[in-house]
Amino acid sequence: MKKLLMILPLAMILCVMVGCQDKEAMVELEQFKAQAAVEEQNEALIKNLIEELNEGNTTIVEEVCVPDYVFYQPSNAPEPMNREQTIEFELALFKAFPDANFNIKELFAVGDRVILRYIFTGTHEGELQGIPPTGKKVEISSIVIYRIQNGKIVEEREELDMLGGMMQVGMELKPKEGK
Repeated sequence: MKKLLMILPLAMILCVMVGCQDKEAMVELEQFKAQAAVEEQNEALIKNLIEELNEGNTTIVEEVCVPDYVFYQPSNAPEPMNREQTIEFELALFKAFPDANFNIKELFAVGDRVILRYIFTGTHEGELQGIPPTGKKVEISSIVIYRIQNGKIVEEREELDMLGGMMQVGMELKPKEGK
């Protein structure tokens, strides 16, 4: 009888512990599901941005970016572009490359960040940063990291193969002349 009285409290403690662990596991699972849903929404936001840009819709930037959004290109640029400058940049890009296309190669979200790797293609039919049109087709790779809060882009950091792009439109890289 004494053994039964000792086993009964131990069994009850074990049941309580297992029950608590299940509750903790359920809370953790719900948090994981909520984070996965946010990451899925963030990916969809960036995918929509790229689809709209491919249609030439630069006003999408106003819709998906907060008013004080910043865009660093290259990612360590000392002065970022603001939302209005980014729209101007996109308009100039579409003027220089009327057939511009951003082809998503990889897209994934981690926390409040979305990482995008894309290939930009287009035909150089308009002036580009003082370079007259060449009619040449370009293919330029890029990696972008977006930071998203409350369903809006707050920051963008891009590494773009600008040198490769310039060489494709006919620019040459030469060593400096000696003194």
